[in-house]
Amino acid sequence: MDLELTEAQRGARDVARRFAREKLGPIGVEADRSHRYPAEAIDELARLGMLGIFLPEQYGGAGLDHVAYSLVLEELAVECASTAVIMSAHCSLASWPILGLGTAKQKSHFLPKMATGSWLGCFALTEPQAGSDAAGQKTRAVLDGDSYVINGTKNFITNAPQSKVAIVFAMTQPDKGHHGISAFAVETDTPGWAVTRVEDKMGIHGAHSAQLSFLDMRVPRENLLLEEGQGFKVAMKTLDGGRIGIASQALGIARASLEASLKYAQERLTFGKPIAQYQAIQWKLADMAVEIDAARLLTHRAATLKDRGEACTKESAMAKLFAAETAMKSATEAVQIHGGYGYTKEFKVERFFRDAKITEIYEGTSEIQRLVIAASVLESR
Repeated sequence: MDLELTEAQRGARDVARRFAREKLGPIGVEADRSHRYPAEAIDELARLGMLGIFLPEQYGGAGLDHVAYSLVLEELAVECASTAVIMSAHCSLASWPILGLGTAKQKSHFLPKMATGSWLGCFALTEPQAGSDAAGQKTRAVLDGDSYVINGTKNFITNAPQSKVAIVFAMTQPDKGHHGISAFAVETDTPGWAVTRVEDKMGIHGAHSAQLSFLDMRVPRENLLLEEGQGFKVAMKTLDGGRIGIASQALGIARASLEASLKYAQERLTFGKPIAQYQAIQWKLADMAVEIDAARLLTHRAATLKDRGEACTKESAMAKLFAAETAMKSATEAVQIHGGYGYTKEFKVERFFRDAKITEIYEGTSEIQRLVIAASVLESR
């Protein structure tokens, strides 16, 4: 693995950093307090070409790689984790399965609109009684002529209220377990699609997660991804990339926690000197710095493997697990370093604390990541 960034990767990172520092910071604060979708930030990302960052130029994308994508997400998450996950869900979970697994017709129909941001995307797998257990889902798709008729409910779907396209999973052969799941690219103006509830969450307030209801939703057969019964394969391959996106978001939250802690520790005086001069604080800062660098290396390794077309299931799980737990630990230490002020909304670290937690849960909990990693290392023995 070459640790030196290419000129294109540095350029994408620098553009994202400039946008984040100059414009996104205040948007992130306001979106968190008002629970408002940061439409102006997403529009600017579209203008900058970030919503099609790894899509080929033939579809209107920027034609960059997943390392550049990771760098951009990290920079965005430093200032607004909500904006980062909106982009991550759109790119990793909605655009990539069409790019990587779709037909030529599906690619030409969906990707140009998704690359420009005129169509935002989401990924509808989780259900009220089926999270980690995808085979436990109840949504059904029944073939009727040239269409599938879909009925069911999905839960916690990021971007759902704003999306124009969704990757929807449903059982076509319920008696076959995960071999009976199929995946569809669905336009959200299809009759029968409904957003039934937007969640009131602990954090990530600007990225709206919603419950969906499908009532006799008729989806053309040509919108099926791969073949009938291949939906679990679609989900797993998609989540390999999705976990790189969440690891990058977690990195940004962790880095923001460290940067805020460094600033505060050098300004806050106790017993006549900055708290940064106390070993107890220095050790916290040192641990945060080491773990953030380690998480970044894991994440960029997974991204590099994905760009090479190599298997990265174990590596993306490792990156997501370590980066998410680093984000939570760094945010916790940031609140502790800030003391009582860290528990108030006057300082951003309380938001980092709330935003960090979800990175240990969505796109596969930390427990699921450990199962994925364990299965891989045991298989290699």
